[in-house]
Amino acid sequence: MHRFNQRIVKALEERSVQGLYRQRTCLERHNEQVISGGSALLNFSSNDYLGLAQSPDLIAAWQDGLAKFGAGSGASPLVTGYQQPHQYLEAQLAEWLGFERALLFSSGFSANQAVLFSLLQQGDHLIQDKLNHASLIEAGMLSEANMRRFAHNDLTALSRTLSRLELADRSEQSPMATFVVTEGVFSMDGDLSPLADIQTICSETSSVLMVDDAHGCGVLGENGKGSCDLAGVTPDVLVITFGKAFGMQGAAVLCNHDIAEYLTQFARHFVYSTAMPPAQAYALSKACNMIQADEWRREKLAELSQVLEDGLDDDIVFKNTVSPIKPLLIGQSDEAMRISSALREQGLWVSAIRPPTVPANSARLRITLTASHQKGDVRRLVTAINEVFHGG
Repeated sequence: MHRFNQRIVKALEERSVQGLYRQRTCLERHNEQVISGGSALLNFSSNDYLGLAQSPDLIAAWQDGLAKFGAGSGASPLVTGYQQPHQYLEAQLAEWLGFERALLFSSGFSANQAVLFSLLQQGDHLIQDKLNHASLIEAGMLSEANMRRFAHNDLTALSRTLSRLELADRSEQSPMATFVVTEGVFSMDGDLSPLADIQTICSETSSVLMVDDAHGCGVLGENGKGSCDLAGVTPDVLVITFGKAFGMQGAAVLCNHDIAEYLTQFARHFVYSTAMPPAQAYALSKACNMIQADEWRREKLAELSQVLEDGLDDDIVFKNTVSPIKPLLIGQSDEAMRISSALREQGLWVSAIRPPTVPANSARLRITLTASHQKGDVRRLVTAINEVFHGG
């Protein structure tokens, strides 16, 4: 045990020396303010893009669900945990997003891992964008498939890799599958995947396309259908999460009937996890309705994005994406932490994102806008950023 403790302490010390030590901060949240140490700060680090998490209508729906269905599901979905609100929500999501089936999961992390662990077999090929979420990359590394990663959004690299694999499989008369996995909106850069081109490449090489649209669903596309709708594509497997635009927690896998049945039989994350509370599924149905009906929320995000772009000084390295994620690239981790701390002193909470979450020398401030922000809030942020970046 002594040697084990030494190993733990050494790893923690190394992380601290590297300037990458992470710590939690216990906060209180009130709309777009967080309370830290008795101080109120404007929060620009939330994934609650549409501002639903604090919506009185959504809160009331969850309270109504609790009164009707109790606090918890009581079991896994295949025992007694699958109840009427779950069934309704799955059908609602499938119809809205244009798939035969939907399956609910407790988190996006578990949904991604369930899909890759269950559907991939030994000898299969898994091709992933290098900037995919950790849940996808880890699942690929631990799966039985042969995983390769292509340069971020590099269609030439993807096409070349798939062509080589197709030739090799053809010569071996291989029955194995090839999966291409990408995000719709990349969580640290806020940019979009070229989904239409990727789907074309997948069709030409008989590859399965899976898209994780955690940061696109609810924000992009017609009535918030997401980045796939925006690109005019329908992947073989779509993963959406409820911890961002839905303002809650959990995830769903959208797919055809056969894949859904296969996951029901073989996905251990689904089979052996307690089902989400039915009250939560009930409230998620309300969130789904609000996403589709409240177009003003997406319109407001676009307006706030323009305010941010117009106000920042030209020499600040800023990616004005079509998503609510607006990264300010800094480079060095210590400098990103310094700027984040300086903004906090001015009453603004903007998290610094450092390696290993992002590649080395690409530390950044990850600004996120929500429909709960006001234009004055964004102007205040812009003024502070300009001052801090120029030594004000």
